[in-house]
Amino acid sequence: MYSNKEIWRVTYPILLGLLAQNIINVTDTAFLGHVGEVALGAAAMGGLLYICVYTVAFGFSIGSQILIARRNGEGNYREVGPVMMQGCMFSFLMAVVLAAAMYIFAGPLIRMLITSDTIYEATYQFFTWRIWGFIFAFLNVMFRAFYIGITNTKVLTLSSVVMALVNVVLDYGLVFGELGLPEMGVRGAALASVIAEASSLMFFLIYTYTKINLRKYGFTRSFSVDFSMVGKIMSISSFTMVQYFLSMAIWFVFFMALERLGQRELAIANIVRSVYIVLLIPVQALATTANTLVSNLIGAGGTDKVVALLHRIARVSFLIMVVCVILTVLFPDIILSVYSGDPTLISESAPALYVVCGAMMIASLANIYFNGISGTGNTQAALVLETGVLIFYAFYVVIVGMVLRQPVEICFTTEVVYYSLMLFFSIIYLKKAKWQNKKI
Repeated sequence: MYSNKEIWRVTYPILLGLLAQNIINVTDTAFLGHVGEVALGAAAMGGLLYICVYTVAFGFSIGSQILIARRNGEGNYREVGPVMMQGCMFSFLMAVVLAAAMYIFAGPLIRMLITSDTIYEATYQFFTWRIWGFIFAFLNVMFRAFYIGITNTKVLTLSSVVMALVNVVLDYGLVFGELGLPEMGVRGAALASVIAEASSLMFFLIYTYTKINLRKYGFTRSFSVDFSMVGKIMSISSFTMVQYFLSMAIWFVFFMALERLGQRELAIANIVRSVYIVLLIPVQALATTANTLVSNLIGAGGTDKVVALLHRIARVSFLIMVVCVILTVLFPDIILSVYSGDPTLISESAPALYVVCGAMMIASLANIYFNGISGTGNTQAALVLETGVLIFYAFYVVIVGMVLRQPVEICFTTEVVYYSLMLFFSIIYLKKAKWQNKKI
């Protein structure tokens, strides 16, 4: 059984890494928020479309991470490298194919999703530059899977700091035309993110070559495409790939509904979403820790201790979120002013921010138990569970946002509904289902 100290040892580098990584989202939103509402809306729609595709790779990496963690827990270290290398080769192929496909079909796809001509044009400019980040981001998530799987998470902080610093400097230079760089507006924000992801990948390559015992983890073998290994990873990953894609696709439906309410409503939603993502960072870090520690624990023969471990991590997650929510509720104007200097926009964003704070309290528990299910290797069950919840979520969004055309803060109550259902069904599954003997 892992102690609180051991849980924190794995978690805090992931947390710091996510914090640095999300500076990309925050800085893009903050800089473009000062350009104007159209640029802010374009970053929201283009960024979400990018993330919808990116989550396919992220889902694949989660399956790889589960397999790496299981082999690490078993002490079968030489089988870790082959999982990593086969995963990288497959991820790179996916990146090339998807980047090319998105570039070719970007115009009609975005036109189908966005009604406003001005937001369409800005979104198209942003997205057609942003998609080249797939080449680097798809490999970055595989390195993330490797280091989380072997519980050596401190490197994630370092790589994310590199990425965040590069992004902040280039955002400032390329969005506004400072530092001797051309003024590119929304295209500059997209290009800055691509270069930042490339910098992170370079860091991972150098660190792995110089600091990791390549022989111990089986990286010194000669590698060719191993379809059986890719198939084994896919047997776990396919469900997480679909799961993460559906989860982000529903977010896109949410923003489509708000885009139809108006330009101001879309700008408010993007600001609140950016704060929302930052609030989620400690929860995501602990959920990732839950996933990998559960897989390591089962690999070491500690299946009977899994639920107790999840309870312990959930308590830590909830207490951290209580502190975050209190600070947000006490100082909403200070937080929102990072994204805009418009007092009206700030005041209109506050009610939605309060709703998100309520959702985060539930999310602090729901994410832990749900990721615990994935950590057991039962990714198919996790997919079925989330799909059922997302169907209800989509129905709720369409009715509240598109049919009833409710204000932004009412639309954000979808998050309260989503996490409440996720928490309920995750606990039921862990108590009632037969997940203890899953072999991977």
